[in-house]
Amino acid sequence: MKAIAVVPGKPDSVHLAELAKPSLSEVPDGRGVLVRVLRVGVDGTDKEINAAEYGAAPDGYGFLVVGHEGFGQVEAVGPHVTFLRPGDFVVATVRRPGTSLYDAIGLQDMTTDTRYFERGINLRHGYLTEYYVEDEEFVVKIPQGLRDVGVLLEPMTIAEKGITQAWEIQRRLKVWRPKNAAVMGTGTLGLLATLVLRLRGLDVTAFGRTPAPYLNAELVEAIGARYISTAERTIASAADEHGPFDLIFEGTGSSAVVFDSMQVLAKNGVLVLTSITGGNKTLEIPADRINLDFVLGNKVMVGSVNASRENFESGVRDMAQAEAEYPGWLRRLLTHPVHGLDRYRDLFDRLQNPNGAIKIFCEVG
Repeated sequence: MKAIAVVPGKPDSVHLAELAKPSLSEVPDGRGVLVRVLRVGVDGTDKEINAAEYGAAPDGYGFLVVGHEGFGQVEAVGPHVTFLRPGDFVVATVRRPGTSLYDAIGLQDMTTDTRYFERGINLRHGYLTEYYVEDEEFVVKIPQGLRDVGVLLEPMTIAEKGITQAWEIQRRLKVWRPKNAAVMGTGTLGLLATLVLRLRGLDVTAFGRTPAPYLNAELVEAIGARYISTAERTIASAADEHGPFDLIFEGTGSSAVVFDSMQVLAKNGVLVLTSITGGNKTLEIPADRINLDFVLGNKVMVGSVNASRENFESGVRDMAQAEAEYPGWLRRLLTHPVHGLDRYRDLFDRLQNPNGAIKIFCEVG
């Protein structure tokens, strides 16, 4: 069967590879689920792997099948599968257990292992192929009503985990009732984080670089949030009017925005960092003031990566609620389909030059 793969460590090595179709027997104890892939989203992670910034092939392979945002339909199940049936729509989680204590309790997204296993990212093949087989433990059912938007679940889980972590941390306060939130960045992740926070009843200010009119700004405002372009206004001046912010979700990939966010966080606030900042940028910052405000204000900054099964399940619930409250909104994020695995070059060219795209995805099935 066909698959889109890269040679880890070799820049711009994306190509069409061949794999044997997997079988249920590859999963022990009769718990296998054979999934026919329908759609796979791509994002900055796939671009960075193709640029040879990170990523490793599974043992015994000279290539890595990419794609971690999969959506498919169950074709067959093993005799001991308990909750999935042929015909079900599904999304599989990304990270697989290692050896740490956290891996042992199902929180492999919190692993302390140096060697970790992620579908389509590190040491495990991904979903940009025709079929995959997986243990039902790592497969999440998608309701029929979310079929058209199910490919958005994996990026949704990054927002779900980060925001859930904020609430978990704030149990320390006994009572925490955030009112104002900010989202830094209005790409796919920023839009989904804005959605999750709106579903929780927060007043949300989303910051992006592009001035309105702009599709992403329109999507922000369509769910009752406000959009502010940082090309027209500073984060600090916007916070004077709409902040300070009890919760800030940062997803821009800019370290400068991280430090700007630290300075507009409210007392008892939480700043959630989800973006990867590469390079060697240096900044001049008011370090003493930031330190003082964090100490005296009982503020928290936390990093969040990947997601657990629980975050996938909460993502399904929030997507269903979004379809009820803002019908059609999620579909508007699916801006750029590429049809067929054979068009892998078009897929990665579009990823390299998004030109207004929100979610780029491959129509596999």
